[in-house]
Amino acid sequence: MSSRERIRKYREIGGAADLVRVEVLVPAADRDAILASASKLRQEHRNKKERMIEFLQAATERYGLRILDNIDLSRVDSVEGRCRIVADALMERGDARAFGMGRRMLAELEGNR
Repeated sequence: MSSRERIRKYREIGGAADLVRVEVLVPAADRDAILASASKLRQEHRNKKERMIEFLQAATERYGLRILDNIDLSRVDSVEGRCRIVADALMERGDARAFGMGRRMLAELEGNR
């Protein structure tokens, strides 16, 4: 695998998926503040993604066939897309606890904790 292919794969499905490169001009004295802010944003993004994966695992373990009988999650590329689909299915087909889990998933996706 060439280095270009490896970089493309990393940006599309690897650790840099969902991230974009940004170039800004800032005063030299504020460079460290911008880098720290970017680092914080990346970490929050990774934490959110990990929470979404945990939600997906919990939902499929508890309600698997009941909510995912006609849904093919393998066709959805992003974790957020899968979470939206599973949250909707939980709210439509599940019991009261499933509805609550679906609402929490949607709230997490919207950024409201």
